[in-house]
Amino acid sequence: MTYETPLSRETRTVVSPSSVVVGAGAVEQVGEYAARHGTTALLVATEQIFEFHGDKVIDALDTAGVESVSYTDVRPDPTVENIESAYELWKRHDCDVLVTLGGGSSIDTGKGVGILASNDGEIRDFGVDRAGYEGVPEPTPPLIAVNTTAGTGSEATRSVVVSDESTSTKFLIVSENVVPDIAIEDPELTVSLPRSHTAFTGIDALTHAIEAYVSVNAYDIPDSSAEEAMERIARSLPVAWANGDDLDARADMLVGQLQAGQAFTNSSVALVHGLARPLGAQLHVPHGLANALILPYVAEFSAMAAPEKYATVARILGAADESDTTREAADKAAEGILRLCDDLDLTGYLDDFGEVPSRERYLSVVDEMTQDAIDSGSPANNPRKPTSDEIRDLYIDIYDDALAPDSPRRS
Repeated sequence: MTYETPLSRETRTVVSPSSVVVGAGAVEQVGEYAARHGTTALLVATEQIFEFHGDKVIDALDTAGVESVSYTDVRPDPTVENIESAYELWKRHDCDVLVTLGGGSSIDTGKGVGILASNDGEIRDFGVDRAGYEGVPEPTPPLIAVNTTAGTGSEATRSVVVSDESTSTKFLIVSENVVPDIAIEDPELTVSLPRSHTAFTGIDALTHAIEAYVSVNAYDIPDSSAEEAMERIARSLPVAWANGDDLDARADMLVGQLQAGQAFTNSSVALVHGLARPLGAQLHVPHGLANALILPYVAEFSAMAAPEKYATVARILGAADESDTTREAADKAAEGILRLCDDLDLTGYLDDFGEVPSRERYLSVVDEMTQDAIDSGSPANNPRKPTSDEIRDLYIDIYDDALAPDSPRRS
C-alpha cells in the first residue's frame, strides 16, 4: 500500500531557530552569538533565575564585547506589564539584541519586547483573537534564548502566551516572526530547577508532544519529533525528578522538550492548551501544572477520534503493548498519563502553587472559562471536536476528580 502524506498534496513551512547550541557548557557561547547581531543586549529573566545564572551570561557577553542591561521582573506567567516595562528599558538603553535567560516566561517576555520593537501597536493587538495567526508583520530584532527548563520549548516556537491581568485571561500570539534566532540548550543550567518545576515543565513538554501528535494539523515531520520527544520524556522525566543532579537525564529531557517544541510549533496544540490557559488564569497555577490536571481527561475524551495515534502514546508510556488492539491501546493512553502524573505527585503541588476555589465559586466561572477556551481556537485542532457543553463537563470533571481537596487524585 502506498504511504499517504499531506506533503504530496500541499506545502507546509517548517520553522525552527537558525541555530541550536546544545550540550554541557553551551551557555559560554552566548556572547559569541550576541556579538554577531549587536552591541547592546537586553537580558530578560526572572529574579530567581538571574540570581542562579545571570553572572554567567553577563560575563560571556562582556567577554565578547557586548554591553548588557538586565530586566529581572518577569513573572512566572508573564504579563502585559512585564513586556511593556522591559520594552521601555530596551528603548532607554538603545538595545539591539535580545537575550532571554530562563524558561517560557522569560522567552515569551523577550518575544513580546521584540514584537513591540519592530511593530506598531500594543502587545494585545497581536493576539490571535484580534490579529489572527501570523499576525506579527515584522520580525523581532535578533533574539537569543538561553533555556533553563526542560519543558516549554519556547526557544523553538512561534508562540507567545501573555497574561492580561485586567481581564484575568491569557492570550496567544502566533507568528513565524517571533521564532528565536539562536537557542542555547545547556543541561547544566537545568540542575538548579527544583523538583516541582521539573515536574511542571516536564509534563508541559509531554503535553506539547502529545497534542502536536494527535492534532488535526499533524504531519510527517512534527510527528517524528513528537514520537522521539515522548520516548525521551517517558524514560528521563521520572529520573530527573527523582534525582535532579543526574545530568544524563537532564540532558535527555532538554533534547526531548526541544523536540516537543519543534513538534507543536509546526503542527499545533489542541484541546488541552485551550482548557489550560483559562484554568491557569483563574486558579493562578503554573501552566505545566494546569496541563497535568487536564491532559488525562482530554486523552480519554479524544482517544476514539485518533486511535492509532493514542495507541502509540499508550505504548510509549508503557500502558499498552503489542498484544493490545489499536482501540484497546488507545483507551489506555489516559491511564499511562495519569500514572506518570502520580509518580511526580503533581496534584500534591496544588497547595503551594494554586488557588483552588470552592466548588460553587469554580462553577460560577466555568462558563467564562469555556468561552475563553473556545475563543483561543485551540480546541478546533483537537481530533475530537468538543461542543461547549462537553468543554464545560470536562472542566467540572477536572474539579471533582483532581482539584477539590477531597478529590480522588489529591487524596
